[in-house]
Amino acid sequence: MIVKELTTKEEWLQAFPVMRQLRSHLEEAEYVMLVEEAQEVDRYRMFALLDSEEIVAVTGIKPMTTLYYGRFVWVCDLVTDQNHRSKGYGEKLLDYVHDWAQENGFGSVALSSGLQRTDAHRFYMDKMEYDQVSFVFRKKL
Repeated sequence: MIVKELTTKEEWLQAFPVMRQLRSHLEEAEYVMLVEEAQEVDRYRMFALLDSEEIVAVTGIKPMTTLYYGRFVWVCDLVTDQNHRSKGYGEKLLDYVHDWAQENGFGSVALSSGLQRTDAHRFYMDKMEYDQVSFVFRKKL
């Protein structure tokens, strides 16, 4: 198993079938446009976990600085292919994010998770030892 940073349109497209399992509202063209803009504007980075050259999990992260958390890494996306869940791939990829954050001088990793994703909440809190520190609110305009 290896983790690879995805930096080209071709690589993003290879990851799309897995990412779409989390971001099912996105069509391919919008996905590519958003990844490209997020990389240019927000320092977004995408990584894939490959097992035997197959993408089995994908994450998108943003290095950030805020007054609340200081320097930290925000996990925007984390998904394991539905055919490969419960094999430790999500844990391995999130461990990679933790290591990447530490190696690059960030003090913590944060994320949000949809209210309906109770299995993910157990994964983050029980297995990965994340603390629930806030609620996230949004207003569509």
